[in-house]
Amino acid sequence: MVHGGDLTEAMARHGGTPQQWLDLSTGINPWPWPIPSDLPPAVWQRLPSRVDQDHLIAVARTAYRVPGGVEIAIAPGTQALIQWMPRLAAPGPVAIMGPTYGEHALTWQSAGHEVVAWDDPGNLPEGVCHAVIVNPNNPDGRVVSPDAIVQLAARLGERGGWLVLDEAFADVEPSVSAVAVCKGLPIVILRSFGKFYGLAGLRLGFAIGAPEIVQRIVAALGPWSCSGPALHIGALALADRQWAEGTRDRLKRQANRLDDVLARTGFEVAGGTSLFRLARHRDALKRHATLARQHIWCRCFEGHEDLLRFGLPPDEAALHRLSAALAEGE
Repeated sequence: MVHGGDLTEAMARHGGTPQQWLDLSTGINPWPWPIPSDLPPAVWQRLPSRVDQDHLIAVARTAYRVPGGVEIAIAPGTQALIQWMPRLAAPGPVAIMGPTYGEHALTWQSAGHEVVAWDDPGNLPEGVCHAVIVNPNNPDGRVVSPDAIVQLAARLGERGGWLVLDEAFADVEPSVSAVAVCKGLPIVILRSFGKFYGLAGLRLGFAIGAPEIVQRIVAALGPWSCSGPALHIGALALADRQWAEGTRDRLKRQANRLDDVLARTGFEVAGGTSLFRLARHRDALKRHATLARQHIWCRCFEGHEDLLRFGLPPDEAALHRLSAALAEGE
């Protein structure tokens, strides 16, 4: 599965301007953390300092509940980390639990690793050195338990490999995170800032894990890997616990309302998180085309022609627009 959020294809096929489209193709929070209007001019005018980076790392350590003996690297988005992981890892095959976000397989393949399809956390394929799990998974929301993760990481460690956990959507349900069990294991956790905080354009992400792995990531990224505004805004937002708690509740309520709309119009909700819902319909591709003609963009999947993924409508008008368009297509 490739990423969403680019309306170029939709507009090329169906016309319209970005303002006319209701873009439900992403899993980004439609209600972003409010950026202050009075950012210090220095964050734009000077290179980020080590103090700026250390401050954000300290705030992230608290926000993500990172234990001692585990380190954090700051990156310009988790996609940059996804690109680097197979290039820093030892040679050898990688098992990627799927179906999932397609960039993982593409980057490991392009770095020369054999990619092995995998769907059972209790049955690690023989001969693989590394494994990748998106947890919770995109697009179905599948969650692998911390106990299973510990066992997998221990087995991969015996093979000289790494377990990469993409926790891009874990902010909506922090208990899913494996951060509490990663100490002493060859685990790298990737955390996305932009999805839950609704600021994907800021390009900020984190790698959390064993010091020897994180230090290799830091060296690969080099100095000033993140902008001054990203460091400053990231620290402010991650420290805002009240906003995070309220947002989790708000996202759950809106996801439930989206489920109701989907169920009323013939879909079966097949999974997801509170940032996106995966829905099944025997005529999913036909419904996708009907929505596109009405300038509503959601996700369809090659090889899974009965599934569509919907991001959250941002307001009452958008929810009603989706409901009416789906009802018209019945």
